[in-house]
Amino acid sequence: MANDSVERVHVLIIGSGPAGYTAAIYAARANMKPVLYQGIQPGGQLTITTEVENYPGYPEGIQGPEMMVHFEKQAARMGADIRYGLATKVDFSQQPYKVWIDEEKLIEADSVIISTGASAKWLGLPSEERLNGYGVSACAVCDGFFFKGKEVAIVGAGDTAAEEALYLSKLCTTVHMIVRRDKMRASKVMQDRVTSTPNIKVYWNSETDEILGEKKVEAVRIKNTGTNEKTEIPVSAFFVAIGHQPNSDIFKEYITMDETGYIQTIPGTSKTNVEGVFAAGDVQDKTYRQAVTAAGSGCMAALDAERYLSAKGIA
Repeated sequence: MANDSVERVHVLIIGSGPAGYTAAIYAARANMKPVLYQGIQPGGQLTITTEVENYPGYPEGIQGPEMMVHFEKQAARMGADIRYGLATKVDFSQQPYKVWIDEEKLIEADSVIISTGASAKWLGLPSEERLNGYGVSACAVCDGFFFKGKEVAIVGAGDTAAEEALYLSKLCTTVHMIVRRDKMRASKVMQDRVTSTPNIKVYWNSETDEILGEKKVEAVRIKNTGTNEKTEIPVSAFFVAIGHQPNSDIFKEYITMDETGYIQTIPGTSKTNVEGVFAAGDVQDKTYRQAVTAAGSGCMAALDAERYLSAKGIA
């Protein structure tokens, strides 16, 4: 489809995790006729999560992909127009805002909700990919509970890694923390907490060589960067805490972000520096990064968009 078929919409939602789908539910109920493009990973990070036990309303827990199907169905039932497609370019210099889908279809939108999420950074080991969901995880708060009373490993050296190691230390017998250098990047207070927690064992100057196990994580093999000596540590889970990358590149020219690419919103709102453009979920939240907080911010974005369009006399 070429550019000559320009489509005009009131609310364009970019991304389809808990934030995007919740925004779609609220926007559709407000009769704003939202159009949502699902992006490269329909359902977002939850589609690579197995059991979700900490989302309210699911007393037995639920599989991440199934939960996202529920979100999508609910948004569709409310009247949201949900489509496959990836936003590849934007122009927020004037209204209506222009968004290109798959480099060819052009949408003109009176308001835009960005809910493109963030992607966990991985080490890049084939075993890490193979065992993802079978003991390998990028979220200790999401998955730590399943390894209660067991030994686990975590790799990372920043505040998030320290925080997740401390969280795991309350659930697991031993937390083996793998740190690449001879010191951590984490703040002094977090480092002190880690080093004074008796069941966190820190391996300095160490890299992950391989995650071992056929069908589930059984051990991790680490290599000392100074001596090249390899050590196998029996563990039931391997947590990767080396950071997240917000999926915000295409908005850089127009939207204010922090140094790592997280979109900055006006505190207490979903508003960005561009009037009529809102951000929700993990693309603007580097602190909590939970499904429930993403959904909450999706609700905020839809309500903010509704008030904005109403004030403009558009919807």
